[in-house]
Amino acid sequence: MAGLNRSASLKDTQRSIPVGTLAATLTTTGLYLVSVLFFGSVATRDKLLTDRLLTASIAWPFPAIVYVGIILSTLGAALQSLTGAPRLLAAIANDDILPVLNYFKVVDGSEPHVATFFTAFICIGCVVIGNLDLISPTITMFYLLCYAGVNLSCFLLDLLDAPSWRPRWKFHHWSLSLVGALLCIVIMFLISWAFTVVSLALASLIYYYVSIKGKAGDWGDGFKSAYFQLALRSLRSLGASQVHPKNWYPIPLIFCRPWGKLPENVPCHPKLADFANCMKKKGRGMSIFISIIDGDYHERAEDAKAACKQLSTYIDYKQCEGVAEIVVAPNMSEGFRGIVQTMGLGNLKPNIIVMRYPEIWRRENLTEIPATFVGIINDCIVANKAVVIVKDLDEWPNEYQRQYGTIDLYWIVRDGGLMLLLSQLLLTKDSFEGCKIQVFCIAEEDSDAEGLKADVKKFLYDLRMQAEVIVISMKSWEGQGEQQESIEAFSAAQGRIASYLGEMKERAERDKTPLMADGKPVVVNEQQVEKFLYTTLKLNSTILKYSRMAAVVFVSLPPPPANHPAFSTWNTWTCWLRMYLGS
Repeated sequence: MAGLNRSASLKDTQRSIPVGTLAATLTTTGLYLVSVLFFGSVATRDKLLTDRLLTASIAWPFPAIVYVGIILSTLGAALQSLTGAPRLLAAIANDDILPVLNYFKVVDGSEPHVATFFTAFICIGCVVIGNLDLISPTITMFYLLCYAGVNLSCFLLDLLDAPSWRPRWKFHHWSLSLVGALLCIVIMFLISWAFTVVSLALASLIYYYVSIKGKAGDWGDGFKSAYFQLALRSLRSLGASQVHPKNWYPIPLIFCRPWGKLPENVPCHPKLADFANCMKKKGRGMSIFISIIDGDYHERAEDAKAACKQLSTYIDYKQCEGVAEIVVAPNMSEGFRGIVQTMGLGNLKPNIIVMRYPEIWRRENLTEIPATFVGIINDCIVANKAVVIVKDLDEWPNEYQRQYGTIDLYWIVRDGGLMLLLSQLLLTKDSFEGCKIQVFCIAEEDSDAEGLKADVKKFLYDLRMQAEVIVISMKSWEGQGEQQESIEAFSAAQGRIASYLGEMKERAERDKTPLMADGKPVVVNEQQVEKFLYTTLKLNSTILKYSRMAAVVFVSLPPPPANHPAFSTWNTWTCWLRMYLGS
């Protein structure tokens, strides 16, 4: 390996190192075999076992030539190490593999003086020890570790069919590299198992240090190829079929569009990252953080790369296990529609869309935000994605804020158990471990409330979930008995919908066209809208009555009605969402 250590001084490295290494190995092997024959022809077995200086007594032309040879070979090996080791140390330092070795960096063409003094200091320390039997196993271990590492790298690259692995040696096979690596490890244990354990531990610490503090350089990492192949095989084994509920994992897609202004250098709302972590058990799982940049891709491609890097850095800062994606699109709706169709691979596609409720809609264009928001939800429903809308996101607690009270679930429509799962995941966090779950079931006035309660309890028992079940019978609404806050919200929503529908009708009569909303013909059933508003008001009053002091409230919302103006749907939801939704 002497030529490899001085590769920087070679004119043609790729040709000289293989030829020199093989030539040195074959020459040394030949000399050893000849020596075995010569010694066997001039001495008996007992003499070979007992006389340690047999070579000097039988040397030709006189015994002293052996002592001269030993001195010369020792000095040659020492000088070779004193010239090769400092250059190897300087080369490692220049590659930034180990930042702790930055003191040994040298400019190209310069002599590594600091590395030479350090090498000489180590050599003097070994001489001072004065015990060759202690030094030899130590040096041998590191040489064998080096050879094992080279063989293992060749084995991995060849076995994994890395495209960049193109060895010039035509007769190379991965089995030879594996055998070589195993032989090195076996020989290490045969020499000294204690030295072997210490050497492997030290090598593992160096590798761990390099993986954290060092730089990968431009030669890559064989283990990364192994991880890549393992990921591909795992993805193929998952397939694209429907996942069984017991094997279902939440893969949230976090919509970072802030619906408002954020501080500079903050690409995502901080509480969105905290909420995403609450959707994972013990912080394990994958999240996808996406953001949309309005504009033309050719013009804003560089902006997208910079934004993606900034978002990735922010995700690492918030200690979220996830990836960042930036999409350039003409507008938010088009960008999100492309994301929800193409993001992910196979069964690793995101299954939950998480977004912030746009509280700023009153201060912005009232017709633009509702249409975009409802359109995004419709796209998620078409793509068969669950949607989690977080209201009052600024109030979401961080990991150091302890929460007490209840986590209330209102089962309005069937959601497949998603709210139950989210509530259970919340309880695994330190912030919510002191809370308990309450499940509110809304029943009609003449339904069997006790039977419904028993069914829900049985369902929770089968799922091994502990929660208090409360059944609420929905009575007919009477304005005098409801809370004033709900009546005001209802009246405001009713007025906005009436005004919006009036504008639609005037525009249709003026243009002599059918009713249009969001570029699509719609059919408006005013009685149905009125009934829906009354229903939402009653639910809103119930939630305000029972859950005003709850730590978290989950409500399952119905999907937006088909062929209905987005603005009307928005206002009916707004009447409902006056309370906490998700925070």
